[in-house]
Amino acid sequence: MATSIAPLTTLAAWQALEAHYPKVRELHLRNLFADDPKRGERMTAEAVGIYFDYSKHRITDETLRLLLQLTEESGLRARIDAMSQLKHDSSTNTLIRRYRRSKELLHGR
Repeated sequence: MATSIAPLTTLAAWQALEAHYPKVRELHLRNLFADDPKRGERMTAEAVGIYFDYSKHRITDETLRLLLQLTEESGLRARIDAMSQLKHDSSTNTLIRRYRRSKELLHGR
């Protein structure tokens, strides 16, 4: 069953990000780091061997809050979970097909 996906630009979080942009557009990284000495540590993430440093972007705590709000409003977590389930189902189906085929080959069918 296919579900309709609303364009991101129609979501309240997107509108809030657009309104937020003029506030961060002119920010200078030198000032962001001066105002927050731990920025280089705080604004990083690492998972599955990938290191992401977003401290060197014109991004604030408010920007992060709005981006997280956008992920919630867009249903991103549910989509990721659905993709994971689909991948699992596909893998399971492949294994079942291989098992059946191996039995057919073993029994000469």
